[in-house]
Parts: sequence; C-alpha cells; structure tokens
Amino acid sequence: MLRKKTKTLFFSSLLISSTFFSQAHNVSEGYQKPNDPLVIQNLENWQDLKFGLFMHWGTYSQWGIVESWSLCPEDESWTQRKSEHGKSYNEYVKNYKNLQKTFNPTQFNPQKWADAAKKAGMKYVVFTTKHHDGFAMFDTQQSDYKITSSKTPFSKNPKADVTKEIFNIFRKDGFKIGAYFSKPDWHSDDYWWSYFPPKDRNVNYDPKKYPERWNRFKNFTFNQLNEITSNYGKVDILWLDGGWVRPFHTIDQNVEWQRTIKVEQDIDMDKIGTMARKNQPGIIVVDRTVPGKWENYVTPEQAVPEKPLTIPWESCITMGDSFSYVPNDNYKSSQKIIETLVKIISRGGNYLMNIAPGSNGDYDAIVYERLNEISNWMNDNQSAVFATRSAAPYHEGNFYYTQSKDGKTVNVFHLDEKVDYQSPSIVSFVIPENFKPKSVRILGLKNKIQWKKIGNSIELVLPKERTQLKYSTVIQITQ
Repeated sequence: MLRKKTKTLFFSSLLISSTFFSQAHNVSEGYQKPNDPLVIQNLENWQDLKFGLFMHWGTYSQWGIVESWSLCPEDESWTQRKSEHGKSYNEYVKNYKNLQKTFNPTQFNPQKWADAAKKAGMKYVVFTTKHHDGFAMFDTQQSDYKITSSKTPFSKNPKADVTKEIFNIFRKDGFKIGAYFSKPDWHSDDYWWSYFPPKDRNVNYDPKKYPERWNRFKNFTFNQLNEITSNYGKVDILWLDGGWVRPFHTIDQNVEWQRTIKVEQDIDMDKIGTMARKNQPGIIVVDRTVPGKWENYVTPEQAVPEKPLTIPWESCITMGDSFSYVPNDNYKSSQKIIETLVKIISRGGNYLMNIAPGSNGDYDAIVYERLNEISNWMNDNQSAVFATRSAAPYHEGNFYYTQSKDGKTVNVFHLDEKVDYQSPSIVSFVIPENFKPKSVRILGLKNKIQWKKIGNSIELVLPKERTQLKYSTVIQITQ
C-alpha cells in the first residue's frame, strides 16, 4: 500500500476524511475517462458490485508485521523493525528474505474464503500477487523468490500456486478477479541495486545514468505482468501499486511522498497496459495515483470521501487495523463495516475490504464471525446495495441514499453510529426532487408500513418488529 503520514488530504475541493483510520493517501487529479468500449462496460459492471475482498498475504505473515515496509530505510512509524528479527538493517533484511524457507501455510483453503465472502455479499476479489518486497505469490519464471520455489516448503503442496488457486475458486463462484501487483520490487537487483544501499522506497540509482539496468527492470516487470494476464484465466482488474514508479513529469509536488521521487522511473505503462488489454480485452487497469489513461478508477486508502465523486472510485479499507496479518488485530465491528459500506455506496463508490490471512493460510476465527453477521444483513438489504448509484441529497443527518440505475427506486439508509443500533419508531426524511413515491417498505420486515408524504419529505411509523433490525434501517421507495 501507499503509506502516508498525513491525516487528511484534498481532491479538488473535496476533503477525504480519515477520522477513524490511521492513514490515507491522495486521490490523483486529472481523471481521464477510458474510450475502449469493453473497458467502459467492465467499469460499469464493476460499479454494480459495490463490495469486494482485498487480501495482503506473503512471507511477512510469519512475523505478524506490516507487509514489506520494514525493508524500507525510511524512518516512519509503519517501517519499524523489531530487534528480535535482526540487530542491524542488513541482518534484518537477510532474515526477512529467509522467511521464504519457512513459509508453509498448510491450512490454505480458498474455497472456505470464497464461501464466507460470497455469503457476506462480496462480488470481487483483489489478491496481492506480489508486494513491494518482491516475493511472488504466483509461479513466475522471472525469479526464484516465489512461493513455488523449491526453497519454499509450501512448493511441495498441490495448491502451491496460491494465485491460481484463489483466482480459479473465486472465479468459479462468480467473483470478478483482480490482481494486485507492486511496480517497485525491493528484491530485484535491478531496482535496489546491491552496489548502492537503498535510501528510501525509490530506485537507488539513476535510471538515466544506468539505462541498461533500468531496461532490465522494465522487462522483468513487463514479463511478470504478462505471466499474470496470460496464465491465470480471466482477470478483470490489474491493480498496480507503488505509485512512485512513474514518469517524472507526473509527480505532484503538493503530495509529500511524491516529493521524495528524485529520478525518472518511467516503467512504460503504455507498453504494459497495451499488453494487458491484448491478453485480457476490457481489463480495468488501476495505476494508482498516476493520472491518465491507465488509472481507470481512483483508490482512496483507509479513507472515505465526504461527498460523492463524479468518477469511478473505490475505498480500500482494512477489516482490522493492518493490511497484513497481525496477531490480535483490532477487527472492526459488523456495525462499523455496514456503516462504512453505506457511506461509500451513497457517494457512488465501491468498498474493497482487506482481510489478511495468517502464516497458517487461514483467517482468524473472528473474521468468519464478522462475515456471517454481515451476510445476515445482506440477505435482507442487498437490493438497496448492488447495482445502485448515488442519489441526491446523498446524505442528510442520519440518512444516506442510493437509487436503482433506472431511477425508479430510491433506498434510504438510516444509521445511528452508537454501539448498538436501535431503529426509531418514527422517521422523517426528504426524498429526491420530482420523485413521486407510490410504495414504501422496510427491507427485512414483512408488515406494511404507515407512511405519508409531507411536502418533499416522507414520514414513517415503524412497527414493533423494527427491534429485529440490526446495524441500520433500510427504506425502499418506488414510484
């Protein structure tokens, strides 16, 4: 992920709040709408999905630490190294790389994940095929630093190519498939050249001074992405992280981490994107924070925009506090997850919720509890969530709005961000302008509802059965 210190950031005049999240990152300006009809259609379908599963998983799960970032010599809170893993930086890096030799997640069972995620209403998955540390969770032929290497104990398992297993299982269960891939590779001697010590997250030499080395890295990256988009069945989303690997002219000097980029790191996205579209017609490419033709949707991290965006977007937010597996992580309550989902979809976005498997290859038990609780809410309210779009007035007080794509149905979510949600006996809320309601119902309740229209508002009297409603009250109005 793109780590940042800043608590709040601006996109045009839009404030992106991270009041209950630890970090955020900028949303790039200058969105360029795709002109490929297949990409346009894929984006439209993707915007119908609303809720996706993100998974950060790698050898680092054995130490229960942040993904990759402890290798980075930047002095930030998320890059801290524990002394028991190495007294010096060089010793730490050596021990980190040796995690490959003990990685054996024998409880890996992607069907168990897909079953729980599907039941909870998740419709797409984005999996980390390779993070910044360079360890490939797929069977690349470009490097031996991979889960299928003979150096990795799990390579003897018939499910050793975990990317293939995850993609096949989730695809079979109707999920769209997304491949996360880190453009920087801190294991590659053509990115962090061993001749120089790494200075920060960026390439540690000047690519213009050593063009042959940089070209080798470009080819290495191209070849790995060609493998992912050629050998793993249908892939719907190519989710590229590590936005400091970018053409120098695209740097936004208003963004702190982008100011650390001192040299040209053009990876040739036109070549990569064209290849990906040839292999996977209509694939959505997300070159995060690099504005232009290859950032097909934007990705606020650990944050939810305060107002709707007019372009396709997705908030990637952790179920716990960390993207990677950390023992005894602080998992969010089901009510907090539902509230976040409602806020995101009312502003026109998708919610990509990250769940990190542990070193044994499974989630914590509490994760399955959360997903099951969410599934109970989804069973009643999914018609107000999926294939919807934002609807004015979007958000007023405790009410959040979505509408069907044909505009004939409006969904009004009542939230009350207390520890335990209690549905009120009477609610009154405004309705979209020129909307003429003919029927009103409460999703999850069978009883008819008493309602009346007063001006541009509706007043509802809820039945006693409202006490069974959890997390929110969802009112569905048709005209």
